[in-house]
Amino acid sequence: MNQPLAYIHPEAKIADNVVIEPFSCVHKDVTIDEGTWIGSNVTIMEGARIGKNCKIFPGSVISGAPQDLKFAGEKTTAEIGDNTVIRECVTISRGTVDKHRTIIGSNCLIMAYVHIAHDCHIKDRVILANCVQLAGHVFVDDFAIIGGSTAVHQFVKIGAHVMVAGGSLVRKDVPPFVTAAREPLSYAGINSIGLRRRGFSNEKINEIQEIYRNIYLKGKNNSKALDTIQMEMPSSKERDEIINFVRSSDRGVMKGYNNKL
Repeated sequence: MNQPLAYIHPEAKIADNVVIEPFSCVHKDVTIDEGTWIGSNVTIMEGARIGKNCKIFPGSVISGAPQDLKFAGEKTTAEIGDNTVIRECVTISRGTVDKHRTIIGSNCLIMAYVHIAHDCHIKDRVILANCVQLAGHVFVDDFAIIGGSTAVHQFVKIGAHVMVAGGSLVRKDVPPFVTAAREPLSYAGINSIGLRRRGFSNEKINEIQEIYRNIYLKGKNNSKALDTIQMEMPSSKERDEIINFVRSSDRGVMKGYNNKL
């Protein structure tokens, strides 16, 4: 629905029941799927791919050019899944030649003043609280929650079902199912409240706790801890997810509370 005083480039592909409020601007090479609402004073630039039933609040800039000196104008995208809410003044950069796209999944909540840089990949049902700042190439897995005013270093990976405390500086990878807090950012137990809310049984939560006792609380290095877990604990989806995350970490995982960076 073309609202008065909104500018929509004639080459943009807008579903019939999309609402674009006055004073917003939609550039060429943009796709917006059905049921999405675009508030006033939103700028949607080339390469945006926005799914169904999204809500984008005033002041946001979607698919802006990457803040990367290596960017040479290559054709890239910023892709947003269905039912995602993007609050006021969020900025989302499109990809660079590295990944060619920035991805935000479905059913996410991106609160006000968040910045998501080029080539990030945010999966489904993620919550980024106010003023979270993600540098380039950050990966955030399903159901993760990142507290307000947290800054995440480039190339960091944050696992599924993680809770990161507000005001954190995330310099290392954060493995799945944990709570991360303190300064420097450290293991602060597993995210048991979040796991219960999502239907994890007490037995499964206890299994995850025992895995992290081996990694963080028994004085072993990561290699020895992972070997112990593999030998002594039965295989499960969660066990293998944790092992694979730690072993594949390029930046290294965050330390326990009593360990130095």
